[in-house]
Amino acid sequence: MPRMLDVSDDVRAEIGDEEADRLLAGENAPGSYDCTSCRTPGDSEQERTSTVLFIGDETAVLAFAHATCLPSQVVQVTEEQLQGAVRSISADGGAAKAVPEQAVLGVTSGLVLINGELHPALVVEPTAPIARPGTTTTGDDFLPLLIEQGFMPLTEIDSVPSVLHGWSVLLAMGQLHAILQPGADGGQPVAWWQAHQALQVADSWRAAANKHQQVLLFAAPVGSIGRQPREDLLRDALDKAAANGKLVAATLPLAGT
Repeated sequence: MPRMLDVSDDVRAEIGDEEADRLLAGENAPGSYDCTSCRTPGDSEQERTSTVLFIGDETAVLAFAHATCLPSQVVQVTEEQLQGAVRSISADGGAAKAVPEQAVLGVTSGLVLINGELHPALVVEPTAPIARPGTTTTGDDFLPLLIEQGFMPLTEIDSVPSVLHGWSVLLAMGQLHAILQPGADGGQPVAWWQAHQALQVADSWRAAANKHQQVLLFAAPVGSIGRQPREDLLRDALDKAAANGKLVAATLPLAGT
């Protein structure tokens, strides 16, 4: 049965037309899968599904994601990270969750109410634990690494976080392009997160961003927020993460419009 798959031009160029056509015809694509972004089940026969190709130096792994979580794209990773993902897939008996250990950062936009005023916010949650660069431990250092960069731990969302200078959110033509961090030795800012395809944001979110000229950035470790279809549910998940000591935040200046 044909699948409701999205295969981007970049992915098609890497895997070839013949393989792409076989996927779209349902020959090589799974019906059910675990989304490589939010880790919840998906069904390519029932809902739009993105093909995500992780490419290392010698190996490539094709994974699947809800189209609402990630667009179809090619993600470059190191061979070591990709081999780790392949081993985890084998250990799981072939479950379709090919996620490199360094993870993909999932970014969700939403409006957050603080002291009676709506603020534009981005919520960042990785798809897997984030290890400290250069270590071989299996722990999750995502929040400690961000705290070292100046993000503040939250126990509740009762005020606007302090501004983190040097970081910014790049918005252009009403679309989200990147989250920028300071460059090395005070050089040009570099992308901490960059959209492979610019993400459309709601008009209300864009209007709030233009009004405040800044965006609140919340970050939580994998499994803390999840895929929330509504802003009230997103807020509930943020409040729960904060109460559990699993949320950091900062206010970033807006770059662009």
